[in-house]
Amino acid sequence: MNKHILIADDDPHIRDVISFALEKAGMQVTQAEDGRQALDTFRQQPGDLLVLDINMPELDGLEVCREIRKFSDVPILFLSSRDDEIDRILGLEIGGDDYVTKPFSPRELVARINVILKRTQQHSKPVTEPEHGSSIRYGKLSIQPEQHTASWGGASLSLTATEFAMLQLFARQPTRVFSRDSIMGNAYDGNVYVSDRTIDSHIRHIRQKFADVGCDNVIETVHGVGYKLATCQ
Repeated sequence: MNKHILIADDDPHIRDVISFALEKAGMQVTQAEDGRQALDTFRQQPGDLLVLDINMPELDGLEVCREIRKFSDVPILFLSSRDDEIDRILGLEIGGDDYVTKPFSPRELVARINVILKRTQQHSKPVTEPEHGSSIRYGKLSIQPEQHTASWGGASLSLTATEFAMLQLFARQPTRVFSRDSIMGNAYDGNVYVSDRTIDSHIRHIRQKFADVGCDNVIETVHGVGYKLATCQ
């Protein structure tokens, strides 16, 4: 079944360029010209992924994301004209999965969308026969990959698809130190380049979400090397 993508941008040219690229890749596309229309459209016809411009009339992309996160964990990719907005875009209170800075390559945008959709589909596959040891446990940390759920000390964690992929990577090899390149290659399937700042931003948000449930040191920084799962147990 074709994936349904909702594109929200007040620039009709950008909407048409993205629509053409996604439809060429076999996806179904719906367009919205402002934030309010995007929110109303999604409520009526939820899609598989949203592409939201940050700066839109009526409601901006961040406001739309905040509203959608109240009732849906659909993946969201932001379009931004400023690279230094990354922490706002991927922030805890926002819940974005990725971002692309304008001007952008339509091919790169499609690649990033495919990575997010692939990751989301893998996490949401129904399980008819649970595999032995399919859950990942490390101290108070518990991860159920098939259900795309994670908890610490019984407290549920609300993670984006990218954050979940990173946490699962660390938990599967809890003593290994992962460089940013290895995190990028595993969490992003090696198909898309993201900056070190993007990786660092996701790590900060994972840490904050664990801190909110009482774990103040879930991921340890190994200076000059990368990151590893800490012993917050």
